[in-house]
Amino acid sequence: MKKPIGKILWRGLGPLLIAVILVAALMLVPFKFGRSSQATIRQAASSMSANVLKGENIKNEAMAENYVPFIGSSELSRMDAFHPSVLAQKYHRNYRPFLMGMAGTQDLTHFLSINALQHVNGKKAVMVLSPQWFVPGGVRKAQFDYFFSPAQMTTFLLSANPNSEADRYAASRLLQFPSADSDRIANDALKNIAAGQKLSDSQYWYLKQIKEPMSDHQDILFSQLFLDNNQPKLTKAAKTLPGTYDADVLDGLATQDGMNETTNNAFELKNDFYTKRVKRNLPKLKGSQATWSYVKSPEYSDLQLVLNTYAKKHMEVLFVIPPINAKWAAYTGLDLGMIQNTVTKLKYQLKSQGFNHVLDLSQDGAQPYFMEDTIHIGWRGWLKMDQTVRPFLKTTKAAPVHYKLNDDFYTTRWQQRSANGLN
Repeated sequence: MKKPIGKILWRGLGPLLIAVILVAALMLVPFKFGRSSQATIRQAASSMSANVLKGENIKNEAMAENYVPFIGSSELSRMDAFHPSVLAQKYHRNYRPFLMGMAGTQDLTHFLSINALQHVNGKKAVMVLSPQWFVPGGVRKAQFDYFFSPAQMTTFLLSANPNSEADRYAASRLLQFPSADSDRIANDALKNIAAGQKLSDSQYWYLKQIKEPMSDHQDILFSQLFLDNNQPKLTKAAKTLPGTYDADVLDGLATQDGMNETTNNAFELKNDFYTKRVKRNLPKLKGSQATWSYVKSPEYSDLQLVLNTYAKKHMEVLFVIPPINAKWAAYTGLDLGMIQNTVTKLKYQLKSQGFNHVLDLSQDGAQPYFMEDTIHIGWRGWLKMDQTVRPFLKTTKAAPVHYKLNDDFYTTRWQQRSANGLN
């Protein structure tokens, strides 16, 4: 006797259908696990893992405590004994850095991330602005897409103001990247904002009722998986430091560490960096950067999105502009005059709008053991940075801020402007 075809189909497809329903329920039905443990938050703060950067829950839990955003890119991974995370741990500072960034993160990624951060209103942050971000084409599509967070874009869209020049620019900029095509409704919503139109009712409903809870649940479920654990490295480094903070003593130790770790090359590059990244390509790198320039770039307008977000959240931010290794620049032909023009343009954009906390280290690239490699701060560089970070973060509460935002910084004219006449 033949079995009814309905039963046959149910046996084959029923379990799959049930699984789909269960997954949908898991993603859409409101739920919340308990808070992350202190150990997990501490690990996440120094993990520099992409899932932490793209997520929100662990970061927001940390911001509700005594963690301070330290925003940047690959320099944050140079974790020697004088790294901000080590100094804060060793000397029991009133704050702990939460490292937000890794190789490839630039202003547009940071804009979405900071915009979605909670518990930072009226607080302080530290941001390292690397001149290398400001290449003529801006952030590469592959870089941005790797760190793209649908959750953070959803947060942006739900609060985007079509009458805001900043939000219109942000939407039009996001539409330039393949990741913005991953969700048709969100993509259409971006097009609305870019055109100065508000979201349709159906777009808002989808983003609020479907996309937001689904993204939030994915973050809760997966953000704590595969966290890199740099905490043992930080703890080991902290044990090498004296019990009492003394800048002169620490500078001597930093000099000795730098000397011991740069013995196999003439550029004062860390030994393993030189061996793995430079040595075999050294001949063809000579003079290779002679035509490089960071003065004209869409990155300046992406930076303006970050500044606008700091202003909206009434945050007080210390900006750090790192140097280039002077010996390496001389070998590759990188124009240090061009670097100073880049710095001039950056400082003008910051200070003309009231972002007055700027630590300019750009002329320290010839200082011994200031740099760990070609472009990244290390040893004595971290220590000099700490001489400004330490008093700045004596309190993590922002002083009253009075920013004067200028929408001209979103224009192509500013992106392509030289530094002539700026001061």
